[in-house]
Amino acid sequence: MPLCDTCGVREATIYQRHTGKKLCSECFIKSVKERIKKEIKKYNMINSRDRVLLALSGGKDSFVLLDVLSEIHDPSKLGGVTVIEGIESYNRAEDLEKLRKYALERGVELHTTSIKELSGYSLDEVVKKSFEKGLKISPCTFCGIFRRRGINHIARLYGYDKVATAHNLDDEAQTVIINILRGDINRTMSIHPMRKNPSELFVQRVKPLRKIYEYETAIYAKIKGYRPQVVECPYLNLMPSLRARVREILYLLEEERPGILLRLLETFDEIFAEETIRSSIKLGVCRICGEPTSPGRDICKACELLLRVGLLRSQIT
Repeated sequence: MPLCDTCGVREATIYQRHTGKKLCSECFIKSVKERIKKEIKKYNMINSRDRVLLALSGGKDSFVLLDVLSEIHDPSKLGGVTVIEGIESYNRAEDLEKLRKYALERGVELHTTSIKELSGYSLDEVVKKSFEKGLKISPCTFCGIFRRRGINHIARLYGYDKVATAHNLDDEAQTVIINILRGDINRTMSIHPMRKNPSELFVQRVKPLRKIYEYETAIYAKIKGYRPQVVECPYLNLMPSLRARVREILYLLEEERPGILLRLLETFDEIFAEETIRSSIKLGVCRICGEPTSPGRDICKACELLLRVGLLRSQIT
């Protein structure tokens, strides 16, 4: 076995494709941690006084977020939140308890909420109603919108200063391309780390893992002995989204030219920095639920979807 390119002492067991380096487990873990800390410092994502809520799904990415932030930030100022979707055979009690155990081992309290608590319906119920009406809305669309609402709700409820999500480099690169394809400049700027908080009702979000590849979070979690939930969401491949198509193309490009996703995001950061700083986008307020909504809209996307599937008609004011 070759020796690690960084320490030159231990055997290399991991090939870091975007750098071309062969690393041992210890140097690989150190590399991931140092890059996360560098990104946090570069954009002043978190300061020592901040109370930070970690969005924890139980997957490999959220484990890395929990593991690293509980090491570099005071655990007493951290909290975790998981949103239970309400999917039969997928949301299992033992997986939630395992996640709670990992959090408590690191001194982090785990809060929970559910899509049913937030909307009055489980994800299964919303999706079933949508299919009955013949609507071509991906279950992932419903899920993503209500998960974001649940995280923001818990952050406000318990007085957290920041929300840290576990979006990795793959996620962010895909989002940049999707927003460009849609011609949505406001949404494109909204994912830049220098964006201003657009609403007092919206707890500022940070993404410490945004320069870490997904394959790296998988390796990190495996080295640390983390075992994520093994049951796959039954809706995952039910209705392929634009993101799924963009993901496939970007993976092919990354395979041909390792590091291309990282260069894409770094270029995005540089090009949109000044534009993001100058922008003064403010979110509106939904006239139905009172939660933040996109500029120029008087009904938020969550309420709009429930209206479309016929689950909110009586609540309009």
